[in-house]
Order: sequence, then C-alpha cells, then structure tokens
Amino acid sequence: MRIVLKSKYTEACAWTAEYIADRIVQFNPDKNRPFILGLPTGSTPLGIYRELIQKFQQNLLSFQHVITFNMDEYLGLEEAHPQSYHYFMWENFFKHIDIPRENVNILQGKSPNPEKECDLYEKKIADRVEIHLFLGGIGGNGHIAFNEPGSSFQSRTRLVDLTRETIQANARFFEGNLLQVPSKALSVGIGTIMDAKEVLLVATGKTKAEAAVNLTEGPVTELVPASALQLHPRGIFIMDREAAAGLSEDSLRKAEQ
Repeated sequence: MRIVLKSKYTEACAWTAEYIADRIVQFNPDKNRPFILGLPTGSTPLGIYRELIQKFQQNLLSFQHVITFNMDEYLGLEEAHPQSYHYFMWENFFKHIDIPRENVNILQGKSPNPEKECDLYEKKIADRVEIHLFLGGIGGNGHIAFNEPGSSFQSRTRLVDLTRETIQANARFFEGNLLQVPSKALSVGIGTIMDAKEVLLVATGKTKAEAAVNLTEGPVTELVPASALQLHPRGIFIMDREAAAGLSEDSLRKAEQ
C-alpha cells in the first residue's frame, strides 16, 4: 500500500484529482473502450470533485467516455431527496461535467426489491470486467462505502444495516435529527471495491486520525474494513496532516510528501 501525505485538505484533494485525471487521460477512453470509475459521496470528496470540474472547464479533461459506479445509497430516499446520493452527485459533480446521463450508475434507494437491485448492480459492474479506479473515503470507525466493522472482505453489493456511530456521524446532514437518518443502505461490498484495478482512499481531518492509524499500522481485520487496502496491489492511501496526527514516525518517514 502506497501512502501519500499532504499538508492540508486542499492539497490532498488536488493531488488525488490530478492522479485521477492523469489515469483517464493516459487511458484515452472512447465509446468502445470507456474508463470505469468508482465514486464516493460525503464531505471528503467534495474538494476532489471541485478540482476535477475545474480541469473539465479548462478543457484538460473529458468525461464523455467515462462510466461511473457510485458506492452506495440510502434505503428509502427518493432520487430528488436533498440527502440522497443521487442528488449529491448531480449537484456537486455530474451536472458540471460532460458525462452522459446513461453513463452514471447509482443504486436505487427506492427500489421495491432492494436485494434484487443490489444483485443487478453487482452484475452490471461484473459485465464491465473491472473498475479501473475506485475512489473512496473512510469513516471514523474504518468503514468504506457502507461496509461497517465486521463486514466480510469478500462481501458484494448488498443491503446493510448502519451502525449507530455512522447514523450519528451522518445526522449533521439531516439537521442533527437521528430519527431522520435512514438506518439501512445499499452498498457495494469490500470485495467489489478490492476487485478494482486501483483503489484510492482519502482521509482528512482530525476525526479520521484513529481510523488512519488503524488502516496503516493496525492488523488487516474485518473489524476495520478499510484495512483491506493493505492487501491491494495498487492501493493508495492519501491523507492530510490532521488525519495523520497519530501515525508513528516510521510511517511518516515512509509516506510520500
């Protein structure tokens, strides 16, 4: 696992966006050979999306032949709900770039059969052979997507129960009301993510410091889902100084600046 350390959030976002843009440009996708990109939601990737939008506006990058698969969606929320991940992605990223609507894939939280929705989503990913690059963030408890502690490293897209810790962390998006936060979600599995050719995880801010230590210095364990990144042959963990505050001197020396 490669570790990249940047001084602050904006620098971590700029580095990550540059890496993603370079991968797409080098791939030189076309209609018959699109670039497959996995994407997250949440506060962490907002700066990355702003950087990618800017590159598009400067004619440095096109998403015309990029196909995206988002990590997750709350169960029960309409696409137009302000806290749905459909709404988040279109408002903060997709409507600002040239990606065709048909190239965007997001789990349907209002599906009448969520288990079937998850199976079809996993098959749709498998039909693309592989995701070229999966971008993700990590939760304070080490979760990736909505794979909570205890999730199998072989897990696939499925319906999951959210922990109280995750519900509390996400309540800030629901006016602080825990009762408004969905208790279930549809999420890609850890196995789904790990099948990607490359995986980039980003952690910023002091609230992610404990998770960053567990990911980089702790054992590889399903109790810390993000620790699976240690097993990925092309895994990169990007963090800022606040997130890296608890790392050992040895880890800091090994990190790329």
